[in-house]
Amino acid sequence: MSSVHFPFSAVVGQDDLRLALLLNAVSPAVGGVLVRGEKGTAKSTAVRALSALLPQVDVVPGCRFSCAPAAPDPSCPDGPHQHGLGALRPARMVELPVGASEDRLVGALDIERALAEGVKAFEPGLLADAHRGILYVDEVNLLHDHLVDVLLDAAAMGASYVEREGVSVRHAARFLLVGTMNPEEGELRPQLLDRFGLTVEVAASREPAQRVEVVRRRLAYEDDPAGFATRWAGDEHEVRARVVAARALLPKVSLGDTALLQIAATCAGFEVDGMRADIVMARTATALAAWAGRTEVRKEDVRQAALLALPHRRRRNPFDAPGLDEDLLDRILDEFPDEEPDPDPEPEPGPEGSDGNGPDDSGPGDGGPDGGPGGTPPQESGPGAPASEAEAPQTPQGSEQQPSGQENGGGPEQAAVRAAEPFRTKMLSVPGLGEGASGRRSRARTAHGRTTGAQRPRGHLTKLHLAATIQAAAPHQKARGRSGRGLVVRKDDLRQATREGREGNLVLFVVDASGSMAARQRMSAVKGAVLSLLLDAYQRRDKVGLITFRGAGAQLALPPTSSVDAAAARLEQLPTGGRTPLAAGLLTAHETLRIERLRDPSRRPLLVVVTDGRATSAGALGGDPRELSRRSARMLAAEGVASVVVDCESGPVRLGLAGVLAADLGGPAVSLDGLRADSLAGLVKNVRTAVTSQSSHTNRRAA
Repeated sequence: MSSVHFPFSAVVGQDDLRLALLLNAVSPAVGGVLVRGEKGTAKSTAVRALSALLPQVDVVPGCRFSCAPAAPDPSCPDGPHQHGLGALRPARMVELPVGASEDRLVGALDIERALAEGVKAFEPGLLADAHRGILYVDEVNLLHDHLVDVLLDAAAMGASYVEREGVSVRHAARFLLVGTMNPEEGELRPQLLDRFGLTVEVAASREPAQRVEVVRRRLAYEDDPAGFATRWAGDEHEVRARVVAARALLPKVSLGDTALLQIAATCAGFEVDGMRADIVMARTATALAAWAGRTEVRKEDVRQAALLALPHRRRRNPFDAPGLDEDLLDRILDEFPDEEPDPDPEPEPGPEGSDGNGPDDSGPGDGGPDGGPGGTPPQESGPGAPASEAEAPQTPQGSEQQPSGQENGGGPEQAAVRAAEPFRTKMLSVPGLGEGASGRRSRARTAHGRTTGAQRPRGHLTKLHLAATIQAAAPHQKARGRSGRGLVVRKDDLRQATREGREGNLVLFVVDASGSMAARQRMSAVKGAVLSLLLDAYQRRDKVGLITFRGAGAQLALPPTSSVDAAAARLEQLPTGGRTPLAAGLLTAHETLRIERLRDPSRRPLLVVVTDGRATSAGALGGDPRELSRRSARMLAAEGVASVVVDCESGPVRLGLAGVLAADLGGPAVSLDGLRADSLAGLVKNVRTAVTSQSSHTNRRAA
């Protein structure tokens, strides 16, 4: 990859993205940007190009923490520094990899030297490198929760704290935080979304002319990166100069009472939680005025600030689509009109002016080094865009298709029905102790949690067990010639703390969509129950998958993913009808789990089968449907897959087939009503007991 970044001013289109980045460059106090969008939409390209537009920073020579000579950090680990001349260097853009450790992010203490010598030997992390620059997190939604918490805490406080066994280090960490994510791969928790100042939605252009320009600029950059950058150097200089001018003007911008009322009324009208939105909107509106070369905040600044600062703060759960009702926004703002027009003359539009087209009005955005196109037509771009297709009422798939009875396994297909209102469920967990990705469902050995013991470190020491380390070193003090009060500690004495926390699991739903489930009220209740479990999986940081079976076979409707809203969308569109190939559903689950085990062996699965237990079709397998389903269930149980059967049978006469299926799977059966939190007491215990009993039974049979 070329060391020459694609020029920021050459990224045509993606107006909201470029504006949000530039506003943070003008006023880092805005709080960073979260960029949401599909792959290949110039997200990373624009972020990497922004660093070239930031003014150079003046640093203390030799300081690893980028202290300013005029006001050095008094607690800098490399200090104290004397006031004096500094050295100019370009602003850095530091990338945080998804798989980074906490030590790599915040830095690491040399525990051995700290214990033996009392020296704070500290190796700076990425937060120190990013001080006074940009910290970029690609795929921030895939970053471990504890790293996101540390990252956002540092961004909010402007400092990083490292606490290890009584040794404390603090250093300044003020940076422009930019995160990018593809919503299809999972969402951030609402609490974390709120910590990003602004958010923008990006999408590829659907205009052929813009896409042609995307390809043209991308190919020109690849053929000659340096020459391409030279051709855009003048435009880059203009944007850089405008950023510097806006920074200088920012302290002079007046945020009047009318603008404050507009901000407060907007946040109240959209029912956002807390006061952070008001503060971010105020800072954003002020930066917008400075960017436009004005000293007063206008109503249009408040409106644009709302479109950038509020959409992600209105999401209460993962099934809420981001966005704002712009008509409501205009009605709120019209209640507080500006008192008088601003007499300041409008500045000449720069390369990032109000037209949003950059220096070349003919061009759309660039795909950039990520290879994807940029540029978004006005009707598609921005967090305040009209409701997306995902937000609009879904046309039932069943009404569009009329498959024959043979295709459907002997029954007509019925239109999809909407899910009932979701409810809070009790936790289902996988028995035993896992080692999967950090989450909130099942017990696991994790890097964070309560300390349960100690062991010799395997690789780099991250969590010291102080008592065990002292106990290991104590018997050797005389042999090591200890003469003073200090403890003589060797590397072999160090002990790593073992901790127990919670992991995220793979929750695989197997949903019966056959004719026996087709009664509209019944299927609505079933979808509501699955939606409730999906919401629970989102909160517990699980991966989810969805298998449906009806007619002649089963279908993997959604491969395992972290995007529970994608699962909810598939569920909402699910039609019903046909016979019941239960065995096909279970075998599809077995194959899905086998493949996923190869991809992610540490993530343990939880199988949730939603059915009334009937088996009326063998599909392409042939044979007795009931016997096939029982054999398939026993095969899953023999492999130790933790399972729960949600019994959907209703009415005064019940066959109890779901209970038989649950016994074959080695898990409990629970009714739809029993899934509710207030009536699910003992289910977790039943899951563990049933799986343990099934495992013991299997072992006895093997013996």
